[in-house]
Amino acid sequence: MTTVQQRTEFLTSWVDRLPPRLRHLLPRELVGFAVIGAFTFSLDLTLLAVLRDRTALPLPAAVSVAYLVAFGLNFVLNRTVNFHSHAPLGGQVLRYAVVLAGDYLLTVGVSTGLADLGLNFLVARVIASSFVAVFTYSACRWWVFRS
Repeated sequence: MTTVQQRTEFLTSWVDRLPPRLRHLLPRELVGFAVIGAFTFSLDLTLLAVLRDRTALPLPAAVSVAYLVAFGLNFVLNRTVNFHSHAPLGGQVLRYAVVLAGDYLLTVGVSTGLADLGLNFLVARVIASSFVAVFTYSACRWWVFRS
């Protein structure tokens, strides 16, 4: 078993022990995507908090930097560990860039809009992320990393 396969097994092997109906609703790729997403989202929020605390960057710029770092890592981990893609990188990067652009506009717009309404910027970012999570998984599963 390769190192990548071992990492995938670590992330998703518990899915096989679920009851069959639940296992059908939670495919390994969805679970792997969620685990990787939770990790990179934590990185995103941590970096955002550090940027807001330690720099004079305006909120849209801080959200942008944190977002791009987290999504770059998310792409690499999902491509290698979760979806095991061996397709040409160029096409996947271009498709991912389209997804990233849509997610970015939604993330910055919702995060900034909610913060402007008085909501804490971290809470606003969490709310924005819930909107993009479903779209991003769907796009990655059936378009970016399609078989």
